[in-house]
Amino acid sequence: MKSPIYLDYAAATPMDDKVLDSMLPYFKENFYNPSASYDPAIGVKNKLNEARSSIAYWLGAKSSEIIFTAGGTEANNLAVTGVMEINPGKNIIISAIEHDSVILPAKKYIHKIAPVDSSGTIKIASLLSLIDNDTVLISVMQANNEIGTLQPIKEIAQEIKRIRSQRLLSNNLTPLYLHTDAAQASNYLDIHHSQLGADLISLNGGKIYGPKQTGILFVSSRVKLSPIILGGGQENEMRSGTENVAGFIGLACALDITQKMRKEEALRLQDLQNQFFNKIAVEMPEVIINGSKNKRLPNNIHISIPGVDNERIIALLNNAEVYIAAGSACSASKNAPSHVLRAIGVSEEMARSSIRISMGRGTSLKDMNGTFEIIQKLTKELL
Repeated sequence: MKSPIYLDYAAATPMDDKVLDSMLPYFKENFYNPSASYDPAIGVKNKLNEARSSIAYWLGAKSSEIIFTAGGTEANNLAVTGVMEINPGKNIIISAIEHDSVILPAKKYIHKIAPVDSSGTIKIASLLSLIDNDTVLISVMQANNEIGTLQPIKEIAQEIKRIRSQRLLSNNLTPLYLHTDAAQASNYLDIHHSQLGADLISLNGGKIYGPKQTGILFVSSRVKLSPIILGGGQENEMRSGTENVAGFIGLACALDITQKMRKEEALRLQDLQNQFFNKIAVEMPEVIINGSKNKRLPNNIHISIPGVDNERIIALLNNAEVYIAAGSACSASKNAPSHVLRAIGVSEEMARSSIRISMGRGTSLKDMNGTFEIIQKLTKELL
């Protein structure tokens, strides 16, 4: 009996065994509220602080710059809303292919959309032309969750640094911050804030073989935020509520594992990706590869199969126990063409013929070859 083939790692990753082991003691034996003052609770608080320090290490940050959140969506909301609320009347610029957890909070404020080219790469010149004296925040994701395109975050950060200097010379005291959503990137890329040049960075535990509903927002000490959850003042008064101790300890463990193996795993998956793309070029030349072919996540394959309805082929693949997606799991129920595909110029018809394959630690060459054969067979049957 053949095993199912899971190829939707961009939506969710299975929890690593070591992560689960790190979490288990904090569900029962060490259940204490870390805000309490007796010894067992202080012990739990110390372990939580160790987890925070471990995460800070991989971002090159201070522990005080790490805010625990209930996932990447909350981290993105806190970054956008937190900055904009404390800077009333100012504006935000976001890329056209951001996750909805950036797009929707941005829409509450004066906002501008920076375009991307046909590969999904932001047009830096166009972005710069949108910046005015009241721009306070720019949000550009490190890697796109649908088409896998990587963004030139470091170059954007350098331009922002230049504009900051110009503002100071002209006595414009409006701050200018860069936020990047690194939820998809942290499995394979360096997330050190000094390398990226970002002032705020969002991470999501559910994407890195850690627990779902865990995340962090790195907030540079120079950034001032307004909290969006009020209460007991946890997380330096930036995110109130009793901490999810087990979840955050698991998140720290997951990030540690992920960052230590990221280079080796990226090379392995890039080899599988290249072989799959080569098969497409030779055996299915009508198929269109969406996103950048060179600057993309090594686990991402996003293609359009002209004339094939994506819902139909996904259902047939499901019957064959091959699990893929049409795009972002967070917007899969909207029954509308992806805003990411629209932003890169894909027609509505072609968008409805697009599928996303996202590989992970459990993906083998056999899985990918088998998936290609099934897709090729189904395409012939559906056309």
